[in-house]
Amino acid sequence: MQPAALTDLRYAHATALAGAIRSRQLSPVELLEDVLRRAEQLQPIINPFVTLDPGPARTAARLAEQSVMRDEPLGVLHGLPVSVKDLEPTRGLRTTYGSKFFENNVPDFDGGVASRLRQAGAIIFGKTNTPHQGHKDSCDNLLGPPTRNPWDVTRTPGASSGGAAASIAAGIGALAHGSDGAGSIRIPAALCGVFGFKPSLGVVPYWPNPDFWAARSHNGPITRSVRDAAFMLNAIAGHDVRDAVSIEPLVADWLGAIENADVRGLKVAWSPDFGYAPVDPEVRKIAETAAKRFSELGCSVQEVRVPWEDPSEWASLLWDFQTAIRNDSRAREHPEWIEPTMMEQIERGRRVSTLEIGQAQLARTAFYEQARQFMESFDLLLTPQMPCVAWPVDQPPTSIDGKPTPHMFQHLQFTFPFNLTGWPAASVPCGFNSEGLPVALQIVAGKHQDVLCLQAAAAFEALQPWDAKHPPV
Repeated sequence: MQPAALTDLRYAHATALAGAIRSRQLSPVELLEDVLRRAEQLQPIINPFVTLDPGPARTAARLAEQSVMRDEPLGVLHGLPVSVKDLEPTRGLRTTYGSKFFENNVPDFDGGVASRLRQAGAIIFGKTNTPHQGHKDSCDNLLGPPTRNPWDVTRTPGASSGGAAASIAAGIGALAHGSDGAGSIRIPAALCGVFGFKPSLGVVPYWPNPDFWAARSHNGPITRSVRDAAFMLNAIAGHDVRDAVSIEPLVADWLGAIENADVRGLKVAWSPDFGYAPVDPEVRKIAETAAKRFSELGCSVQEVRVPWEDPSEWASLLWDFQTAIRNDSRAREHPEWIEPTMMEQIERGRRVSTLEIGQAQLARTAFYEQARQFMESFDLLLTPQMPCVAWPVDQPPTSIDGKPTPHMFQHLQFTFPFNLTGWPAASVPCGFNSEGLPVALQIVAGKHQDVLCLQAAAAFEALQPWDAKHPPV
């Protein structure tokens, strides 16, 4: 008989599920079947998956059950179903990168995260949807229908880890892998009302990676609780020699490090708009109320204006240049397989001069120095996570609070800066707007202060729990 907390497996936490499996109160087979039923039920409605893999997953679940019954050594995530974003290669399981060019690609190897998930005993049951090579913040591509937000199926879940966040919000498993090059974990986590964590650069390996030296892309967890994210980090974090920017572990036990989180005495900066970012007034009010609650946790909270100017112009130039150099030849071969949003980035990247790229790289260095000096006075920086709630599936926001936002980076003002610095950043649900759509607060910490960032998120979650309300799907 299952414990009361697990009577509804859809929204049970991974830590509770893992304990129930180890104590033989829950079979990995039973858990997987529940996840697959939910996935098959909701796939036609919100389309969170590019590929489901029920056959091999069921085989893995039966083997996991046998290992439990034989009292064999078990991995950290033994028997837990986990989804993997379709930008991560998975051995024997279709990996499309959201691209027509790779529509039928089946790798014969695992990426760094997929490999660690399997080693930890996780059962990879599906690949979550993503835009073409994760190039934008809405979750659609030319392979099939767009992913939809489970809170309102006319809206986007955000991207590029949109399928991952939508599936977690909808109760399809407890753990999802995401990746973040300009906000791609935090954007959909915010818009779907779940927890997303972008670790410091190199904490979780990112291999294979077409450009390590861009020093921008991070792998991390998307979950419904902070503890589950820390639990997943115990399996996927740590040095990988194949990743040129991978680092040694920051902590031996992520979950243990955030138990009984105490953030009393921390100096916390709150910035509602960085002094230049447009923010929807309702979102701003909800996020500000949440930020001020850190004083109830014993923190000193100070509203600030950051010292840097809007970096979106040169940051987006670097983004578009990278998109162009990775896709130029394919775009010439099959332009009809390139979405208009991606072609626009490629064409801008083609036009840029070497001088402009060099100037943008120097601007990134100057920005880092400004941000580093700013954070010397604070332990944490809080911001709204997204400046607006989820937008219609086919209509990204062209203005926010009456201010034009024609370029994607102009409505990602709170996310991409911390890819430029490589610092840890967490997206925590903090309320709902008048339409019933999720709003989130971002928690940022300095270089390699990942444990502090997670502790702050855990403390806020304890103060203002978010997991009692679920989407209507």
